Amino acid sequence: MIGELIYRLFHARTNAHIIHLGVRSYAQHVALQEFYDGITTLADSIAEGYQGAHGLIDFTTKSRFTQEADGLKLVTELKEWVEQNRYEAIDAEDTHLQNVVDEVVQLCATSAYKLRFLK
Repeated sequence: MIGELIYRLFHARTNAHIIHLGVRSYAQHVALQEFYDGITTLADSIAEGYQGAHGLIDFTTKSRFTQEADGLKLVTELKEWVEQNRYEAIDAEDTHLQNVVDEVVQLCATSAYKLRFLK
């Protein structure tokens, strides 16, 4: 499940970058760039921290990812998925990793605010 979490974070990064290139709102353009820059760093931090504590991650996943055209929907759905699956992906006792997951949730929430209200 940790592999799927990392996959989803990196997929969201790529998807947000594609949306970023097509939006006409400067505020949304900047918000999406902040998201894809931030999510990359956080995903890498989770992956490296997990592997340092538990060994290499199995990145085999059966998830199929599709392109989302709406940045707000992308970050909102990612936030919901992470909140629902965080303890299945990473043990609650791994607080050092759960803290980074909190940062992912925070980044999604902040990005949703910017995409929703800053035009």
